Amino acid sequence: MDSTKSVHTIVLDAGPILKHEPAVSSLLAQSENLTTVPSVISEIRDPNARIRVQTTLLPFLTLRIPSQGSLKTVTDFARRTGDLQVLSRPDLQILALSYELECERNGGDWRLRRLPGQKGLNGSPPKKNAPTFMGTAQATNPTAIPDAETNKLEATQQGLRQEYVAQVADPMDAVVDALDGTNLAEKSPFNAVNCSSDSSKSAQRMEATQKTDDSDASDSEGWITPSNMKKHQARDTNGSIAPQKDPMTMQVATITTDFAMQNVLLQMNLNLLSPSLQRVKHLKTYILRCHACFEKTKDMQKQFCPRCGKPTLTRVACSTNQNGEFKIHLKKNMQWNTRGDRYSIPKPVSGSANGKVNVGGGGKGGGKGGWGHGLVLAEDQKEYTQAMQGQARKRERNLMDEDFLPSILTGDRGRAGGRVRVGAGKNVNSRKR
Repeated sequence: MDSTKSVHTIVLDAGPILKHEPAVSSLLAQSENLTTVPSVISEIRDPNARIRVQTTLLPFLTLRIPSQGSLKTVTDFARRTGDLQVLSRPDLQILALSYELECERNGGDWRLRRLPGQKGLNGSPPKKNAPTFMGTAQATNPTAIPDAETNKLEATQQGLRQEYVAQVADPMDAVVDALDGTNLAEKSPFNAVNCSSDSSKSAQRMEATQKTDDSDASDSEGWITPSNMKKHQARDTNGSIAPQKDPMTMQVATITTDFAMQNVLLQMNLNLLSPSLQRVKHLKTYILRCHACFEKTKDMQKQFCPRCGKPTLTRVACSTNQNGEFKIHLKKNMQWNTRGDRYSIPKPVSGSANGKVNVGGGGKGGGKGGWGHGLVLAEDQKEYTQAMQGQARKRERNLMDEDFLPSILTGDRGRAGGRVRVGAGKNVNSRKR
């Protein structure tokens, strides 16, 4: 293997292939083999991206399907970490392929973890082959030199080496003696004064230059310049990239942009690379945590807690370090906002459910202005299900349609991220004029 290449095999996900980051030339320069699963290639539906992959990447790419045993191991591990609900079938295949290649290259799963939060690794490295005795080496190697001939050869080389050192040392000793006999200070009385003045001037120049350099460095810390561009890019990538490269060659590494996959890889102690081909040892992202029952979920699109069913999910920061430890970072003095939580739901009016009564348009029912009509309070309500289905249809709108109107005209911009409004809103208890 070439010593300049830091990774033997890189497993690619669909994200780096679609973004074309890193480039194919960088991947080939840092690794021996590039591999992925066939389902990742089938996920690429953009015509331009498919042409680029088929012409530049596919000739160097190895397609491989992982075994059922590796897939089961990775699935069980992801179920214990809570990431299985957000992982697709191709994602699990990528994880299983990384696990399988890691076991093949390192002779087992001794450097991995079987359970999340495991303190140590599965085992110790396999022992190397026992050293052979001299008799066996001489019998198997016909070019082995006997001990007497070896000692004679070493004595001859030692004598030639001493003779060469003596020849070189004689003229060098003469030059050193001549230099010791000379004294530059005796020739001119002004040499000491000139040397001292020159040294003081040079010291002043060095101090001034150092001060300007320090001031420039302090001024440029907060600015993005061509010199610190790479450092700022590494800092923006979730703050997870180690600044230095590992001196040892990694056997298998995975490049992915999916957080759930990154979390499983780090907790299993599989190697993870960033788009800049640096090893990721610390990962920071966000999850949803219920303020009522403390349930955690990785699905950031949820609005109701999967355990208690209340709309009390809050976004909290979490991190995974190189030891596989998963931590949640909570605010010290977090106060739950109860504004708009207590209100009287308007009484239902007969005929308003089937649309016979003009609710909100001057008719009866739903309170003033019809704010209580279609109120969403739980995830299993038909109003919430219908609203989610309507949003799925709206996402498939054609921008070239003549009847298309932007959100600034339709009024959808008032919703938080275009999500379904849960409850009556924060201003339901405000005083009406």
